[in-house]
Amino acid sequence: MNIQEQIKEYIASQPESKCIDLQKLHHMILELMPACQLWFLDGKNSENKTVSNPNIGYGLYTILYADGTTKEFYQIGMSANTTGISVYIMGIDDKTYLSKTFGEKIGKASVTGYCIKFKALKDINIEVLEAAIQYGVEQKP
Repeated sequence: MNIQEQIKEYIASQPESKCIDLQKLHHMILELMPACQLWFLDGKNSENKTVSNPNIGYGLYTILYADGTTKEFYQIGMSANTTGISVYIMGIDDKTYLSKTFGEKIGKASVTGYCIKFKALKDINIEVLEAAIQYGVEQKP
């Protein structure tokens, strides 16, 4: 199964309202990043143990660790969680930027240094989410 098929299956496996929201987000991110690399992480580690929710990634970001090693990862990501949906925006140096810039305007969402978590799209201002994702896309080194 290729990555597009894994993404489609993952989105389709969610409860109906979450499935619809994930599909809208998927299309929105692809419009912002039309030629991006797609990722699908099943949430399992090398021993096949579940360590996170499965997530879909878009783009390419190189993580630089303190010891000088690097790892390729996605730039923008999203996943379903028990209470809703998380959108990850990687590569922002200022860990207060998202919450300061978008936190008060986005609606009913939790905004951290790199994650925007909300119950459903209807609870947030989608234009503000799109602006936050666009900002993340522009941070690419």
